[in-house]
Amino acid sequence: MVLSDATKSDCALIRTTAPIVLNITNYVAMNVSANALLAIGASPLMSFFPDEMDELVAISQSACINIGCLDNQQVEAMKRAVRALKSKGKPYVLDPVGVGASHVRMAVCRELISAYPPAVIRGNASEIVALAGGSSSSCGVDSTISSDDALLLSSAKSLAFSIGAVVSVSGATDVIVAADGLATSLSGGSPLMPRITAMGCTASAITAAFVAVNTDHFCAAVDAASVMKYAASRVRDARGTASFQTSFIDELSNI
Repeated sequence: MVLSDATKSDCALIRTTAPIVLNITNYVAMNVSANALLAIGASPLMSFFPDEMDELVAISQSACINIGCLDNQQVEAMKRAVRALKSKGKPYVLDPVGVGASHVRMAVCRELISAYPPAVIRGNASEIVALAGGSSSSCGVDSTISSDDALLLSSAKSLAFSIGAVVSVSGATDVIVAADGLATSLSGGSPLMPRITAMGCTASAITAAFVAVNTDHFCAAVDAASVMKYAASRVRDARGTASFQTSFIDELSNI
């Protein structure tokens, strides 16, 4: 994969502006996501304390909301953050982790979307199909549907149109769909990516950084996915999944 001029421009812009990205994310992903954001030149802000959401949204340029490890405090923080984001007209990325695994996860996502639609919904194929109302069996937070499945594309387009948001689907081939039906796909990356926890969550955090500096949310989502694929494809020295993750962060910082 070769980075487009637009992607390189956005990378430079992120490094110049260092957007603050508020992350309400799960405990598994917090460290990796923060380091990935720092690696590309963004500034991560990690919190799930409801009482400070108004102030944190005020100083952030975007947010990433990830439902991976829900509890009552996190859900309340998400609700308050979305209200504050709406009042200030700031974008956020929703990562519906394992949305098909429980009724609670689905209810939380639908409530957040109803209160203020995200700029981008980024998930795996099973999550997107489930959120679109399709029948999608869940294997925890892992996808049971291939990203090149015909059901996925129709579900992503339906979801994007109904919400008015960009839908970004990660997989062996990433699929990004705009609300108007414009779609593209990206190949590349590494076969080790699905075997490492928090890679999808990291993709969502990086997408939130690109959304912060590009009002064209479709292009922002494409650029973020391109950077993930490109950095992963550059890893040459990994001895296994643990060293791959470390080298992946290195490659992000070297773009």
